[in-house]
Amino acid sequence: MKVHEYQAKEIFKKYGIPTPKEKVCKDVTEVIAASREIGTPCVIKAQVMVGGRGKAGGIKVAKNGDEAKQYAQQILGMEIKGIPVKKVLVSEAVAITHEAYLGIIIDRTEKKTVVMACKEGGVEIEEVARKNPEAIYKVYADPLLGLMDHHARAVGLFLYDDPKKAFGCASIAQKLYKIFTHLDASLVEINPLVIDQTGQLIALDAKINFDDNGLYRHADVAAMRDRESEDANELRARECDLSYVKLDGDIGCVVNGAGLAMATMDLVKHFGGEPANFLDIGGSSSPEKVKNALDILLKDKNVKVIFFNIFGGITRCDDVANGILQAKRELNIKQPIVARLTGTNEEKAMEILKTAGLVFATTMDEGAKKALELLK
Repeated sequence: MKVHEYQAKEIFKKYGIPTPKEKVCKDVTEVIAASREIGTPCVIKAQVMVGGRGKAGGIKVAKNGDEAKQYAQQILGMEIKGIPVKKVLVSEAVAITHEAYLGIIIDRTEKKTVVMACKEGGVEIEEVARKNPEAIYKVYADPLLGLMDHHARAVGLFLYDDPKKAFGCASIAQKLYKIFTHLDASLVEINPLVIDQTGQLIALDAKINFDDNGLYRHADVAAMRDRESEDANELRARECDLSYVKLDGDIGCVVNGAGLAMATMDLVKHFGGEPANFLDIGGSSSPEKVKNALDILLKDKNVKVIFFNIFGGITRCDDVANGILQAKRELNIKQPIVARLTGTNEEKAMEILKTAGLVFATTMDEGAKKALELLK
């Protein structure tokens, strides 16, 4: 789950991380009032959960009240990457003397939490990692001991020569780590972490992503969810107890189990195709669940072929087959369907689907290849 910048900064404040004086606004009148309260110059920032706000014109510096009103009128209601701007953050303009990057994620290769720092702030850290990985300093936190003080200080000393600033950064790193672990986050990021003219460290921007699986422990965090800003299909999938992530390809994949779903997408890529989605129907899938999965998948107009790859253990192949039949009757599916159904009740599934017009495969490789042949 993602949250807006202003929500992430609210969490930062609770944990003692310094942020600019700011106020979130929903209309022009509130922006005018906030600019008077905070003072000008101030920054008007679109609150949408996508990158590239500045390039899209969603971040403006207002030198006076008239400009604050003008920019509020421009930004509120505009679309950034297809998402309408319904809120803006009015922030004090900080006189920046230095920028850096500080963030925490899970390194799945090392199976540890990693604190990352970069002496360049306001950059796309993924691009830096790809083009110049040596520019990123990494410190790993022990799963049992956490982020040790000397590791946090090492991060600070990498970014700053001044010991006072380095130790201040170490304190912020420790607080970020507390947020990460206390709230079951999957990403905590300050980009940029700046020094103002007084020498104070300030989190000028904030980003936090949360692990959906941990939200049941954090009702206050779950209440921050902005459903209007989320992908409608991913939201509906969650409500239907499905795991769905839209991708850019044209072969729709319907699979049971996250591991098999990943392997299926890898296989499609291996044979030269592009998967259109990650879609895991899970175990004990009812026909209704399968129909819902197809309904969600077909909302993506890029899907040209559908590939069912089911390994029936707890999941019964005949349930999946009945779901496919139900979907074909009710959803007017025009795309060809390749089905590899093996395991529990696979003979019954084949009997159910024998007149359904599907293309059958006995192995994953065969299924992926047939999907690509139908695509061509």
